[in-house]
Amino acid sequence: MTSEQRRAAIVDAAVQLFSKNGFRGTTTRQLAAAVGVSEPVLYLHFQTKRDLYSAIIEKLAQSAPPSDTECEMSALARIGDDSAFFLRLAHGMVQWHQEEPARIRLLMFSALEGHELSDLFYQRHIVPFYDALSKYIQQRIEQGAFRDVAPMVAARAFCNMVAGFAKDLVLFGGPENKESNKKNLEAMVNIFLCGVRKS
Repeated sequence: MTSEQRRAAIVDAAVQLFSKNGFRGTTTRQLAAAVGVSEPVLYLHFQTKRDLYSAIIEKLAQSAPPSDTECEMSALARIGDDSAFFLRLAHGMVQWHQEEPARIRLLMFSALEGHELSDLFYQRHIVPFYDALSKYIQQRIEQGAFRDVAPMVAARAFCNMVAGFAKDLVLFGGPENKESNKKNLEAMVNIFLCGVRKS
């Protein structure tokens, strides 16, 4: 392995181990064994635990929306197609949760154990996401399409409704398929928009 390959292997192994055993239940010895290296080799690549956690955060955030999705969202925002905008956003959120289940378990472990990785991820990725969505909602309020609601509260309400649904699919499974998921997300978007749109 090259140095970069070994570093990536350590991060991948850390994500898998932490997501199964938690942070308190995973030792550096287990992590080194999973990668097939000695503990000192771990420290060559990550001098501190915070360095490793930062690398994990970057790994967790790698699945950013494709550029064509961002263009589509921007186009929907420009024309004010709220139903399509929020439905596309909801589908993207569910996809993000489903494409790597270990990521969700890892983030839940970090939050439940009061681990700093949870705070790092929240500040670097969740807060900017909420900020961007609240700006869209604020824009629609100023355009007279939405009631005078608190944009950040509305953004969090929408995201938590969809994320709760996505976490249920990842953690507990269920009979849901693509068609039923689509109908459920359409219903959630409709519920949300009925709450924020002006009559």
